[in-house]
Amino acid sequence: MPRGSFDQELRRLQDQILILGSIVEQALLDAVDVLRRRDMDGARQLIAGDERVNARRFAIEADCLALIATQQPMAGDLRVLAAILEIATELERIGDYAKGIAKVSILIGPTPLLKPLVDIPRMGEKACDMLRRALDAFVRRDVVQAQAIPLEDDEVDALYNQVYRDLLARIIANPTAMDAATHLLWVAHNLERAADRVTNICERTLFTVTGHLTELDVEDGLTAGTGSLAALH
Repeated sequence: MPRGSFDQELRRLQDQILILGSIVEQALLDAVDVLRRRDMDGARQLIAGDERVNARRFAIEADCLALIATQQPMAGDLRVLAAILEIATELERIGDYAKGIAKVSILIGPTPLLKPLVDIPRMGEKACDMLRRALDAFVRRDVVQAQAIPLEDDEVDALYNQVYRDLLARIIANPTAMDAATHLLWVAHNLERAADRVTNICERTLFTVTGHLTELDVEDGLTAGTGSLAALH
């Protein structure tokens, strides 16, 4: 394959990652919305739509592996392809979290929620904002942004802790609310984990640019666990 055609294929794969990211982002926002509105039909549609996310992930993986097997890419190109493979997996997992929230909606049924949703939608919006910018940083190879975004995970964690404390207080006041509180806690947990996946995407951007596998320590605002893959330099 000529170099120009190879570069075009890499750009196409990155575009596919952005499309998959947009689908997953919307699914996460929609999952919180159908929960808030108690929309059972919408929840079922989200669950069924997860197959589209899976299919796109597998298509991206197949195309990446075909390029690796047939084109013997150089070190920098191989890092890009490896990162695309990993990011596609992270996006599919975020899609699973959206599906999980939709399943909670079905589980709760038409029963009114234990509490109005305030912090949970904020968690979803923040996680999606982080995801959108993380994918932009990957496409633009923006190391500064990739290092900065994981620091914002503290905001998601703070919202999660607020949800946890509020639900715990309601259980203490009324032990019969245990199941209803647990359902909402599952939702908050899925959103917190989605934000964690964004950090993994940022780590792959650093790997693409530097060739180093770097674990971003969001608690201390530092990077830790840095290593290199000599074969990819």
